[in-house]
Amino acid sequence: MKQHMDYYRQMLRIRRCEEQIGWLFSRGLTMGTAHLSIGQEASAVGVMAATRPDDYAVSTHRGHGHLIAKGADPAMMLAEICGRATGFCRGKGGSQHIAVRELNFLGTNGITGGGLPVATGAALYAKTRKTGQVVLSFFGDGASNQGTFHESLNMAAAWKLPIVYVCENNGYAMFTPTCDVTSVVDISVRGAAYGIPGVKVDGMDLLAVREAAQLAILRARTGHGPTLLEVKTYRFCGHSKSDNGTKYRSREEIAEWEKRDPLRTWRARLIEEGVSEAEIEQLEADVELEMAEATRFALDSPYAEYEALEGVYADESARRYLPGFFNSSRDAAMAVEVSA
Repeated sequence: MKQHMDYYRQMLRIRRCEEQIGWLFSRGLTMGTAHLSIGQEASAVGVMAATRPDDYAVSTHRGHGHLIAKGADPAMMLAEICGRATGFCRGKGGSQHIAVRELNFLGTNGITGGGLPVATGAALYAKTRKTGQVVLSFFGDGASNQGTFHESLNMAAAWKLPIVYVCENNGYAMFTPTCDVTSVVDISVRGAAYGIPGVKVDGMDLLAVREAAQLAILRARTGHGPTLLEVKTYRFCGHSKSDNGTKYRSREEIAEWEKRDPLRTWRARLIEEGVSEAEIEQLEADVELEMAEATRFALDSPYAEYEALEGVYADESARRYLPGFFNSSRDAAMAVEVSA
């Protein structure tokens, strides 16, 4: 019972945090764009529920939910998205480039399919170091048509790397229906091309996601290699904050999926299991308060200061051999690139 309440809390934290990001964006308080995962909460929480704390995760441009499910503090995440110095990356990463070393969260990624090779490299690291860790690589249906997807799966399969490729198939790659640009109905069948299991699961059912992830993670952790796990889900919002999601989808389609809202169905499940309305409402109030305090923390924090060389790996030899490049911050940044 407690575990199921915890799952509801995690999904609700993701939902309320995403809504708060949307509110901040609408008022010009965020840095850059934002891609929300409203509707996909059961996928993030279900997969992360099957992991160990020391397992790695690599996310996408729609990665706030994965980060919160991994255990991140929403206040620091909101601060990062608002470009504040108290954010996880001191306000320099923004929504699409958040990495949290302490959580083994190797980053959201603004490039479609860009996280797949990163995750595969982390899996190679885990295998060669014999750490027993597994990598969770999240990506969308659009990324399954990228070369990075096929190259990564092939390498991981050939070397039996400890990784689970989690395709969150929400039916649309930006504004394009997946069925218009993908040769197969189920992306999971592509696992067969690399000799690895391809598993399809209902992404609106948290327990189904958790069970499928548990089996895939066990396979990876015991040396049997990767699994392609396709989570069939849906985003109730648009692709990004410049899109309300109704130009290429009918309101009827959205309404049908909203009937299966994972928060709504999970709340009903808790009541069936004997949890009282009062207990649920208290939990909901606690989450509302947490998000209000997180937002206050973010907005009260100082903006990040941007120095060209701060927090950047650079060869000191650039200073010795290219002194003329250091007459300005822009030239300093050029020197870093030249010396790399």
